[in-house]
Amino acid sequence: MKKYLKTVVKDRVMIFLIFILFASSMNAQTAMINVQSRNTTSLNGKWTVILDPNGAGEGKQVWQEKQAQKKTDFVEYSFDGGPELQVPGDFNSQLCELTYFEGTVWYKKQFSYSIAEGKRLFLHFGAVNYLADVYLNGEKIGSHEGGYTPFQFEITGKVKDGSNTLIVKADNRRMGNGLPSFGFDWFNYGGITRDVDLIETDNTFIDDYFIQLKKGSLKTVSGWVQLNGTKATQKIKVQIPELNIAYQTKTDSKGFAQVEFSSDFQLWSPANPKLYQVIVESETDTVADEIGFRCIEVQGNKILLNKEPIFLKAVNIHEENPYKKARAFTDGDNRLLLEAAKDLGCNFVRLVHYPHNEKMVKEAEKMGLMVWSELPVYQHIEFSDSLVPAKLEQMLREMVSRDKNRCGVVVWSLSNETYPGTPNRNEALIELTQKCRALDSTRLIVHVMNTHSYNNNTFNVWDPLYNYSDLIALNEYIGWYIPWQGKPSDTKWNVVFPDKPVFISEFGGEAKYGSNEGPDDEAAYWTEAYQEKIYKDQTEMFSTVPNLCGVCPWLLFDYRSLGRMNQVYQNGYNRKGLISENGEKKKAWYIMRKYFQEKK
Repeated sequence: MKKYLKTVVKDRVMIFLIFILFASSMNAQTAMINVQSRNTTSLNGKWTVILDPNGAGEGKQVWQEKQAQKKTDFVEYSFDGGPELQVPGDFNSQLCELTYFEGTVWYKKQFSYSIAEGKRLFLHFGAVNYLADVYLNGEKIGSHEGGYTPFQFEITGKVKDGSNTLIVKADNRRMGNGLPSFGFDWFNYGGITRDVDLIETDNTFIDDYFIQLKKGSLKTVSGWVQLNGTKATQKIKVQIPELNIAYQTKTDSKGFAQVEFSSDFQLWSPANPKLYQVIVESETDTVADEIGFRCIEVQGNKILLNKEPIFLKAVNIHEENPYKKARAFTDGDNRLLLEAAKDLGCNFVRLVHYPHNEKMVKEAEKMGLMVWSELPVYQHIEFSDSLVPAKLEQMLREMVSRDKNRCGVVVWSLSNETYPGTPNRNEALIELTQKCRALDSTRLIVHVMNTHSYNNNTFNVWDPLYNYSDLIALNEYIGWYIPWQGKPSDTKWNVVFPDKPVFISEFGGEAKYGSNEGPDDEAAYWTEAYQEKIYKDQTEMFSTVPNLCGVCPWLLFDYRSLGRMNQVYQNGYNRKGLISENGEKKKAWYIMRKYFQEKK
């Protein structure tokens, strides 16, 4: 058995290392994890910017910051005298002329640094939406694609003693072969939206580690530690002081060490979100983390948390502070959203439709909220484009790498509302699923579908990807996009995989808070009463769903979406929130709250 475990762990690490090589070919490097515990220097704060709506800055090579040398010289750009933007933060909410902007903004930051002999230095970005080109002292050091996951560059031999100039081109224009593509239903906040840090390490440092319970176990950790540097073979110690654990091992010639030990853990759960201090120590580096231990699995038609059935009382959340009309990124932003979910009675949050900031995930874990993390594979993806499979793999790797030690994350969602008739969709997502399981088999893997049909008050639920998904996760908007065809309590179900748990991942309808004019039984008037009726009917229908393991209303707060163009009721907002953008609870909120309170 131990030989088998060692083989499995090494296979997973080899796949991980292949992904690292892939990332290098894409310029940006795999970001080291647990940045908060490293020796960091923050580059957050005010950055000077040049707005570039026409994309002229590339041709003018603004990263070179040319200066006039002769009397006849002139330069048609300058950061001097320009506006400043706060980093982290989206640019749309900071300057009125950028409110609806999709294009390029050039950011500049000057910093002083003196690197000690024998040390290494990395430039780490929490996220830049969507394309980022990064220049240090006039030299391009790399690029990154993807608006929601971290990336980094080693700048050990590039940083100068004293003053340095960092310039970032941030371009949030939508791309046909991007992830997401053109069609997505949320606000496209652009810019450097998460933290920027310099990370100083020893020549050889702890690059990565995985410390979690192995699949199906309540007592045994099966993981690994990976070093980065010239001194690859070192003694490794993993300590959990509270449990008197001091596990010792040694890395091989590639800097890899398998980790396996057992203990009587106090298991993490929504009722008891226990976290332990875990210290990973090598001969040249030490990293401390707060890690919880739990077991999540599907057994038959049920979801088990720590071997006990659990019903997922969930809500969908976008990474937006409704009061600020801005991307959520601060501790206060995160608590606002997560405390509202707790107030609703949730034990689970679906963070849609992209990986949310790392602090959000950690805060949810501390609050006892299970987390669903999702790739931005949302409708209309060009799976037949030759570049898309590589982008899928890159974003998967970056999402899993960052949060694989967060026990609160129980679901990796790999797609939402894609269509089986899309060329190469099935092949690409099946392959992506296999790669995800190879990277991390300890969590549930899900594809969300809306490909069911609804006829004669019967749901016919099917999709070939359900064969590769741990849950039957479906979005259905009966009562809004499709009218009811009979009594909710008489609804019938024909599910293609009848033995799998069923999760209603989206449902609901739109209402503007305070809208009470017009008939309550007509959707056209966007009344709270009409939305309330949808929720009453839905909660009645839930009793007919076979193997129901959880429900997740769409969604917590009204949020900005430019495709919502009814200027009387929507005015640029998706109004399906249970709470308005001003924090007012709609009538449907109370229906959902009551359902969660009564559901055991």
